[in-house]
Amino acid sequence: MSGISSFEKTISAPAFRKQIDTVGCCIIEDVVPPGLLSKLKDDLKEAIRLEADYHKTSTYSDYAMVLFCPLYGQSFVELIELDAFMAPVEAMMGEHCILYSYTSTSMPPMKGNYASRIHNDCKHTVPNDYLTKFQTLIALDDFTIENGATYVLPGSHKVEEPPDSDAFYRDAVRLTMKAGSVWYAHPKLFHAGGTNSTPHWRHAVTAVFCRPYMKQRIDVPKLMQGKSSQLSARAMQKFGFLAQVPESYDEYYAPADQRKFRQPLE
Repeated sequence: MSGISSFEKTISAPAFRKQIDTVGCCIIEDVVPPGLLSKLKDDLKEAIRLEADYHKTSTYSDYAMVLFCPLYGQSFVELIELDAFMAPVEAMMGEHCILYSYTSTSMPPMKGNYASRIHNDCKHTVPNDYLTKFQTLIALDDFTIENGATYVLPGSHKVEEPPDSDAFYRDAVRLTMKAGSVWYAHPKLFHAGGTNSTPHWRHAVTAVFCRPYMKQRIDVPKLMQGKSSQLSARAMQKFGFLAQVPESYDEYYAPADQRKFRQPLE
């Protein structure tokens, strides 16, 4: 794929960081093992059904975008505990980063989805070498031209103004990759979902990470409170349980191991 390289899991952290800095993104193949991949896909299908039940319709604008995937299956937690998945994230954001959001980006048959527009995922004016967010897209199906593989404009994380539509689609490349691959990307990189012209769903999930002092898109510790006993220490940290704001004077002045915010800052 012109402009975007695919790597094996053995890519070094310096080479990975260089790829993100120069191109803005990187595909790493075979990150998710087949057994977990199958569970993720099954759990996501059920999650899409349950969220449509919540909305009492499948015609709402964000249909098939599951707001917080881990509510619907342990497989989504297992992904966050997977070293092969997390190592590139932590190479960019440090080991104390936490989840900002964890959604799906599945594409229904013969349609686009909410991401089928030219956009990036960071509006903040910060230096490119200090990331406030870092995004991932995990392919649960093969991404092909026919099923809506994402358009990506390499290097566009370094531009100050959004590209116009003609320039974007002229210079963009398509994000074709195998199921189990992960696309890691700078949050300022411009991209757009394609259109699925096949009769089959194309499933994927996205996990975005932020600094531990930042607010998450939704209060994940409160959302996952009833499931916290099922979480490993690593998952607890990534879900933000160690980065909560103290609720009182007593909690603020409590011993460090009893506070809700008790992890180092990057």
